[in-house]
Amino acid sequence: MADAAFGAGSVPGDPRPPMDLSGKRNRAVSEHMIKWVLTACAIFTLLTTVGIIVILVYESLEFFGEVPVRDFLFGNEWTALFPAQASFGVLPLVRGTVIIAFISACVSIPLGLAGAIYLSEYAGDRSRSILKPTLEILAGIPTIVYGFFALKFITPNLIQPILDVGVFNGLAAGIAVGIMTLPLVASLSEDALRAVPMSLREAAYGLGGTKFETAVRVVLPAAISGVIASFILAISRAIGETMIVALAAGSRPAGQGTAGDWNPTESMQTMTGFIAQAFSGDVSRGTPQFYSLFGVGLLLFLMTLGMNILSHSIARRFREEYQ
Repeated sequence: MADAAFGAGSVPGDPRPPMDLSGKRNRAVSEHMIKWVLTACAIFTLLTTVGIIVILVYESLEFFGEVPVRDFLFGNEWTALFPAQASFGVLPLVRGTVIIAFISACVSIPLGLAGAIYLSEYAGDRSRSILKPTLEILAGIPTIVYGFFALKFITPNLIQPILDVGVFNGLAAGIAVGIMTLPLVASLSEDALRAVPMSLREAAYGLGGTKFETAVRVVLPAAISGVIASFILAISRAIGETMIVALAAGSRPAGQGTAGDWNPTESMQTMTGFIAQAFSGDVSRGTPQFYSLFGVGLLLFLMTLGMNILSHSIARRFREEYQ
């Protein structure tokens, strides 16, 4: 009965080794398995990233074997989809991408930062619990819906009554992309502002600061690393946006020729818009037009990579750690 109750070796004088009922062996095996599973996931993620880079570089080398890198980077004529008069100067695509990213930043950064300050410093718990999830719903809307919104509402109702623009224009696309990236700025900035210790706010109040002065002159500088990082991530997201610009901005590269016009009210094409248009058309594999997709994709990858590196470097440079 004692053996059944306490296991082998539990009775004094029993020569059998005691039973391990602690489960340590099972825990060690499960921890070892979890370690290998997590390691495999990390290696898979790394290999996926390396594979993307290798494919972009390898296919781009085929393109740059036919089109000089200098002509690609500094040329101001992009007619890649017209084989009879093909020209591969990528500056018009870069120009359209930069214009739309700049317009979106002018929309998302001030509105997102103002929303973050309100949610962090002014809104009560009940208001925050309603407003923040509602704001983040914007991030879950498919981007093609934003494209139709820009095409059917922003252009005819907000822009055309003021400016003489066509159906497709960079201004409407930039505004729509700014609305799409606004939740990213607001959410990340609000998290950075709320991470600032309450003691800093109390010290500012004790010195006679108003709530607005405390928010702008104390809390915002203390959270500047996270706030700037949210700005850069939003701009990087705008640079890589596809469906909104493909629908609302048009398909004509901006500023063709030596003039290089930067007019946002005209139709323009971004790098992602060209890739979407080319892959949906009749581009034959093995042609310079096909390999130009990878050249544009590599340049876009380098641009977004640079933006992310800049974001991390700024976050490290201005990071404040509080106990």
